[in-house]
Amino acid sequence: MITTFIDDKSQQLVFYASRFLRGQLPHRELHLFIWDTLEEWAALSHKPVTPPSYSEKVFWHLLHQLEYWPEQQLRQNKKLKRNLQHCLGFLVGKGHCPQNCVGLRP
Repeated sequence: MITTFIDDKSQQLVFYASRFLRGQLPHRELHLFIWDTLEEWAALSHKPVTPPSYSEKVFWHLLHQLEYWPEQQLRQNKKLKRNLQHCLGFLVGKGHCPQNCVGLRP
C-alpha cells in the first residue's frame, strides 16, 4: 500500500514539479498538490514499518524542497533547479540517487 502510494504520487509529483519549473504551472497549484498529498498520506490506515526505499527518500526530499523554498528561489536559483531536476530524473528512472538527499516521512 505504501509502495503504491509513493509510486503513484511520485509520477504526479514529477508532472507538477516539471511543469512548474518550466513556467507552465502556477506556484499555487504546486503548493495545493503538495498539501493534498500530505493529507492523503496522513489518511493512510497502514503506517509503514520498513525503512523507506531510495525512491521514497527522494520523493519526500523533493516534496520538502518544493514547499520549503520560496517561488522566486525555485524559479531562479540555478543550483537549486539543477538539484530538483536531478531528483525528478531519478524518480522517472534516469540516473542515480542524488547525493545529500535526506527525505524523511512526515
